[in-house]
Amino acid sequence: MGLDIRDPGTFQGPDAPSDDDLSTCVHCGLCLNYCPTFRVTGLETESPRGRIYLMTQWKRGGLPFTEELVRHIDLCLGCRTCEAVCPSGVPYGRIIEHGRAEVERLRRPNPKSLLVRQTMRQLLGHPVRLQAAGAMTRLGQALRLTGLVPQSRVLPRLTGAYRPPAGRVAPPIGERRFRVAFLLGCVMPIFYRPAHEASVKLLQLAGCEVWFPRGQRCCGALFAHNGDLEGARGLREVNQRAFGMEDFDYLLVNSAGCGSHLKDFYPNLGTRVRDLFEFLAEVGLPEPRQEVPLRVTYQDACHLVHAQRIRKPPRQLLKSIPGLEFVEMAHADICCGSAGIYNAVQPEMSERILAEKMEDLLSVQPQVVVTANPGCQMQLEAGLRARGRQEVAVKHLAEVIAAAY
Repeated sequence: MGLDIRDPGTFQGPDAPSDDDLSTCVHCGLCLNYCPTFRVTGLETESPRGRIYLMTQWKRGGLPFTEELVRHIDLCLGCRTCEAVCPSGVPYGRIIEHGRAEVERLRRPNPKSLLVRQTMRQLLGHPVRLQAAGAMTRLGQALRLTGLVPQSRVLPRLTGAYRPPAGRVAPPIGERRFRVAFLLGCVMPIFYRPAHEASVKLLQLAGCEVWFPRGQRCCGALFAHNGDLEGARGLREVNQRAFGMEDFDYLLVNSAGCGSHLKDFYPNLGTRVRDLFEFLAEVGLPEPRQEVPLRVTYQDACHLVHAQRIRKPPRQLLKSIPGLEFVEMAHADICCGSAGIYNAVQPEMSERILAEKMEDLLSVQPQVVVTANPGCQMQLEAGLRARGRQEVAVKHLAEVIAAAY
């Protein structure tokens, strides 16, 4: 069956990858063995180098817009592992986002991709609607109706949404050292309330007055990653107005994908964005008050370690907790297969990547696996449940650190 094409034109739309970006790849191949899809398939076309070649030829008119070409672009996780090992500084994250924008311009979305995009636009950018959806999900879980919902296996058990404190300001504990803004995000307050509670508590302990701007929305990362740059730009305009209403020292983010997107995509805010753990490792926390007797391993969130190049701070913070035994798993910085909504739209490849991750994780026999991104947390929880290993807990890094206080 041929691809349903809206516009048979070439790869020359306003959001197509630039010639300058595409030409930075020298095709050396150093990225190949770090790419999750290449590691699984061994196919050149499922590697960063191969995808850049396909997009370059497509843009030059040397390749037609076909179903096979689009499949290779769709199968990319956008994990940006390749960027961290690339000697030429290829901006692959930007290339794949713009490549997907061009794909979406040219093809007619199939029913599945259309449903995903409509759901994202109708829910993620509207906090009230998202909270209502979260309440319905909690009810479905309580009534054991989640089996009726596709992909429900990846959803965590919901316990209620996080809400900012009265006055939308959390005061510092002790002397005020900083005034920071806090990104609530879209998924985090609905699915991982304890992570937000712990994150804010740690900021207060670090001497921060924490401000929660009214009117803030989803940062738009999931939109951009899936080719909806128009939707991402709309959310950027809303958020830049919301965060521009008052002065603050830093904008703190506890979700790796959101932090990466804000740093890359928000010209008026990006220089003040800090990942929560990058910030805490830099400014310091009080001495821990109690031991946390757990055996813990850490899964690097791709957009923290590869896009933001933050590797040491999370490990330093874990190792500073008394009583905690930190064990490093193999390939901790290889993607777990979540990649935003990838596990929903590419479930077969996602599961193949997750299977390798589960082997590495379980081999070190942890009591808790820690990460710093909601997609990773959902994916790892689902993988452990599917293997009957619910005794291994999955926690946000902020929760484990906060347990020492």
